[in-house]
Amino acid sequence: MSIQIYNSLSKKLEDLVPLSGKTIRMYSCGVTVYDKCHLGHARSLYIFDVIRRYLKFRGYDVYFVRNITDIDDKIINRANDLGKTSEEVSTQNIKDYYDDMNRLGVEKADIEPRATENIAEMIKYISTLIADGYAYESQGDVYFNVRKFPDYGKLSGQSVEHMREAVRIDKGDKKHDPLDFALWKKSKEGEPFWDSPWGAGRPGWHIECSCMSLKHLQCETLDIHAGGRDLIFPHHENEIAQSEAYTKKPFAKYWIHHGLLTIDGQKMAKSLGNFITVEDALKKYPVDDVKIFFLMSAYGSAIDFTQEKMLEAHKAIERFDILFWKASHILEKYSTLKMISVDFVERHKADFIAAMDDDFNTPKALAALFNFLAETNRFIESQQENPQFADTVYTAVETIESLGREVLGLFLREPQIKLSPDEEQLLQARTLARQNKDFKKADELRDALKAKGIIVEDTKDGQTWRFA
Repeated sequence: MSIQIYNSLSKKLEDLVPLSGKTIRMYSCGVTVYDKCHLGHARSLYIFDVIRRYLKFRGYDVYFVRNITDIDDKIINRANDLGKTSEEVSTQNIKDYYDDMNRLGVEKADIEPRATENIAEMIKYISTLIADGYAYESQGDVYFNVRKFPDYGKLSGQSVEHMREAVRIDKGDKKHDPLDFALWKKSKEGEPFWDSPWGAGRPGWHIECSCMSLKHLQCETLDIHAGGRDLIFPHHENEIAQSEAYTKKPFAKYWIHHGLLTIDGQKMAKSLGNFITVEDALKKYPVDDVKIFFLMSAYGSAIDFTQEKMLEAHKAIERFDILFWKASHILEKYSTLKMISVDFVERHKADFIAAMDDDFNTPKALAALFNFLAETNRFIESQQENPQFADTVYTAVETIESLGREVLGLFLREPQIKLSPDEEQLLQARTLARQNKDFKKADELRDALKAKGIIVEDTKDGQTWRFA
């Protein structure tokens, strides 16, 4: 079965057929570095990392580019507020951005170009659009003439006339039409600038992505262009217009968009006091809890961040932890283990792949993993006399862990596996208390261990423990 993707351009599911063999050229709009990354950015970074991981898992050669916007009105305004230069603001926030990616366990793109490193190419790009009649200079600014591009609105599904009703042209505006958008902006006094044929200025936001995606992916049509649903209009619509006017070819074959993140039903905003940075979120929640929370919703849907959902995510990841610890205690008794062919392992793996093939359906893929986990637990409880017991447990757990790590980016942090001397003494004391039938003391010691992050369970074979 081939992978199917919901294409925002065609508004339907389509088979993934790369433009060139097994090579996929993928581009995602990255961060504008005027502040630290928040949970909405984390969802974007993570979900496109999962999609890239899965495409590689399925045998594609993925070449991935994600840009960094390091010159923008927001950056300039933030620099003015802080009494710093734009470069100082962007440099610090780029460092914080990479720190956040490391915390999330999200891999860098193959290339992460900065806008300021590609100004010369953008100037050439804009010059070509002017020469071809798609753009015009006006008092030091350059604008794209939307009326010159007949297909404008094909991604958002809006007609030019409908869009024009929603905007107005102000007296003295430099644009010929209110829908025309800036390719080059004349710099105001004290702002960063680069020399150009139209005077000192800087590129508009939209031109950055068109120029850097085609330049660094070394093509004229992308296989996949990815981004948030909030970017469909005007950003992605404008990218299509200027790119196809420039190359005379389709800009991207597939457009995929993730849904937005709210917090307790409200849009995340500093003014509402619900702006959660990645750094702060990961101080409160383990990274795998955050990832499971994202995976529980289809990437294209909106998602609401609540304490209840984070508790649900934590309980879900605990089910994996319990199985891994249980298996580790079983398998440590065996000197040799090998991967073998197991029917239920292959069946659940196939279910996982079928879910991911269906437009990267992570809720369904998670369900497949939990069904896999449940059957592995049943096997452990009922098949201990099976001559292939150890190899089957090993094969099942290795497969679950591999799918979680390789495709979903889970279980990347090395687990704590050793007890401290104090913790060992508490466990020994509890064992002795139960032997002496001092159950009140045993319960007190269980609570003390739980406070240290150690979960103690009593089974027919005696006391077992695991790290929470």
